[in-house]
Amino acid sequence: MDRIDFRFLEYIELEKKYSKHTVLAYKNDLAEFQEFCKTQDQLSELGTVVYAQVRSWIVSLVNSGVTNRTVNRKVSSLNSFFKFLIKTEQRAVNPLANHKALKVGKNIQVPFSEKEMNEVLEKEIDESDFVQLRDALLVMILYATGMRRAELMDLTLDAVDLSNSTFKVLGKRNKERYVPMLKSVKKRLFAYLKLREEQAFDSVYLFVTNRGNKMYGTLVYRIINLYFRGVSTKVKRSPHVIRHSFATHLLNEGADLNSVKELLGHSSLASTQVYTHTSLDHLKQVYNQAHPRSKK
Repeated sequence: MDRIDFRFLEYIELEKKYSKHTVLAYKNDLAEFQEFCKTQDQLSELGTVVYAQVRSWIVSLVNSGVTNRTVNRKVSSLNSFFKFLIKTEQRAVNPLANHKALKVGKNIQVPFSEKEMNEVLEKEIDESDFVQLRDALLVMILYATGMRRAELMDLTLDAVDLSNSTFKVLGKRNKERYVPMLKSVKKRLFAYLKLREEQAFDSVYLFVTNRGNKMYGTLVYRIINLYFRGVSTKVKRSPHVIRHSFATHLLNEGADLNSVKELLGHSSLASTQVYTHTSLDHLKQVYNQAHPRSKK
């Protein structure tokens, strides 16, 4: 990758506050496109690309079996790079300005059931063991707040307000929101903070590794998989499925959509509405059981 590419990667990591995993994906996408241009005997300098080259790459990706969703993500990486070049006055026109993303089907995820969540949360642990206590608290907070994985990892000690029983969460585009803290979470949090203090970690982050470093994404995934492997047969067991479960269960119990939107940190109701399909199924079940004409 040339100097311009590294400047761009530094830009998206520092100014966009993307994780290193996301920055690596951007780098790989740019390198893949650059390599494609070379194999086609086209210009390989990313700053001089025209739309026809991008179009050829898209066709090549689709023909190779890459999903539309993945193609859109790769093209989005290019688009961000071209916007960066324009912002830094290295080119005047974005070749993707009029590009339309490929259509993708709705990817409806199945949430964990309340029974599955209760089994996980009621699992007995040794509260004198730092890792066991940390992992149990991590799962508990994800389900109690609906936080995103990145939001959980970025949670600082200062963002935990025990006196007001709230978390200050820094969401996408640096948007702050306050999420209530359940009594059960607060109780376990007290125990964790005490044990964490005994470890003498100097990190500002709430969740740390057993060496005191900031928690990283793959470790969070590993914890979730370990916890749910014994209670759920679902193929996908991730922090986002817990977030999905949080929203679905709240809606099933009668929470209004706008309140769930605020708790999740969504900018519009449209984003929150993807969680309503399971609630609608629940509503139909209640309706069919309760309506006096349902058996006729």
